[in-house]
Amino acid sequence: MTQTALAGATAEAPTAAISEATTTATAATSPAATGPAAEKPVRPVRARPASKPHGQWKIDGKAPLNANEVWKQEDDGLSVRHRIETIYSKQGFDSIADDDLHGRFRWWGLYTQRKQGIDGGKTAQLEPHELEDSYLMMRVRTDGGQLTTEQLRVVGQISIDFARNTADLTNRQNIQFHWIEVENIPEIWRRLEAVGLQTTEACGDVPRGMLGSPVAGIAKAEIIDPTDFLQELRDRYIGNPEFSNLPRKYKTSITGYPDHDTIHEINDISFVGVEHPELGPGYDLWVGGGLSTAPRLAQRVGVFVPPEEGPAVWEGVTSIFRDYGYRRMRNKARLKFLVEDWGAEKFRQVLEDEYLGHKLPDGVTPPKAKVNGDHVGVHEQKDGNFFIGAAPCVGRFSGTGMLALADLLEAHGSHRLRTTPLQKIIALDIPKDHVEAVITGLDEIGLSARPSVFRRNTMACTGVEFCKLAIVNTKDTAINIISELEERLADLVDAGELDEPLTLYLNGCPNSCARIQTADIGLKGIVVPTDDGGTQGGFQVHLGGGLSSHNREEAGLGRTVRGLKVAIPDLPDYVERVIRSYVSNKLAEETFAEFAHRVDEELLT
Repeated sequence: MTQTALAGATAEAPTAAISEATTTATAATSPAATGPAAEKPVRPVRARPASKPHGQWKIDGKAPLNANEVWKQEDDGLSVRHRIETIYSKQGFDSIADDDLHGRFRWWGLYTQRKQGIDGGKTAQLEPHELEDSYLMMRVRTDGGQLTTEQLRVVGQISIDFARNTADLTNRQNIQFHWIEVENIPEIWRRLEAVGLQTTEACGDVPRGMLGSPVAGIAKAEIIDPTDFLQELRDRYIGNPEFSNLPRKYKTSITGYPDHDTIHEINDISFVGVEHPELGPGYDLWVGGGLSTAPRLAQRVGVFVPPEEGPAVWEGVTSIFRDYGYRRMRNKARLKFLVEDWGAEKFRQVLEDEYLGHKLPDGVTPPKAKVNGDHVGVHEQKDGNFFIGAAPCVGRFSGTGMLALADLLEAHGSHRLRTTPLQKIIALDIPKDHVEAVITGLDEIGLSARPSVFRRNTMACTGVEFCKLAIVNTKDTAINIISELEERLADLVDAGELDEPLTLYLNGCPNSCARIQTADIGLKGIVVPTDDGGTQGGFQVHLGGGLSSHNREEAGLGRTVRGLKVAIPDLPDYVERVIRSYVSNKLAEETFAEFAHRVDEELLT
């Protein structure tokens, strides 16, 4: 047997492989042997050891294979709420057990935040406990981004009373507080839950906050309204112990809007509204998307999901992840790795045969979007009123801003709003003759319904200001870039050269919370050398990524330019330079992403 053949020997027959290898090697080196083999002994070839178990519950059993899986089985993450209410909130931060603080707290939307004043260059040099403060980040889940003005007031007042006026909008349609003290958590929960909000499973190895179309139930172009579907998932499965111990985080998106407004290609499970030629409106099912350090785009399973079967299909896919997901190594535990290994065909077969007990109809490919799906600007609703999509600066908002927004909307007869997967806010139910007044009021509180192309399309993660994993300051850097580009590139905007969206996403570390691989210009925080031998914050550049949209047929990841690293002070110069290079060298009707993948590197540096 050759070495190549031996490398492919199955785990079921290692003894035979070793025997054959030994025989071959002995024959080649025996005294009777002649020819080249006699002059050059052949090293015995060993069979590959049997592959280690992946920790799949249905195959390998539930014996935990890493420390996280141990404490998850010892005590479910949901159980920590009782200890927070009865022990930790009374005895303070120092009383919190390590497994709870760095593990189970996430099941209730809580992380320790970064200690102030620690430079980003220290992130990889210090131990986690040296980086963290005794304050917490708290994430409020707002599935589908749905909020009432009453809920907004409660969130805003919590921000003022307990979070130093922080209230960032995330690209998961959530709201994040910082500076939370454990002593105040029970009161915060009481206030949130009194108006139907929660932090349950906003983080952790669970079904996290679910993305939903921000215009569900109101958009004139909507194929199907997913509101009831989303509500049923939330009511039946959030906080349900059946799904409170998944291999890793689990992200859901559901939209019935035809213009791709829930980033379905990068979620673990996505339902995309389609019109079946025979069965009517329903959903196309996608699984296995996710970015971070090993980005994968979701695959179409190839099935049509009738509306009434949506919850059962979600439960089936989630159960596959729970039962077959990889639990041995945390960095290989996301659903995307199982989907990559199985493929869509096997995934469909397991879903139908083992979990649904019946076949689903073949799916319908979602059509290409016709318009920009970020919902910024003024749009007419089904009922004749209008919704207005407005942009804060990279998701940064405040409690006082939320109270002012609630006042503004109610003054014009609206009691509903939505957050979006692009860090935007949508005001609903605005009468036509109130639209301009609302737009003016939004501007006064830092929300622009007519933002510049740069403000509209720039996103940033939390960054080094609060995140223990971050290396650079993202929010302030992004705000500065927006201001610089608005001034520097005004000539291109005035000439109509930048009418189409040009996305700019900044992430403080490699984990891609800000989806850098799917931006026209994606910036990943790193440490770069200085001329005097020191270091400073900077970014690695990704160019030409994007998700399917009105100007892009399919999702694709950005390219990196070899050796291209930009220090923060040089960032405005670089971004201006690459945008001007695009305008000067693009082909007719060529998008920035097409340009970035076509041209040689010298035009991108």
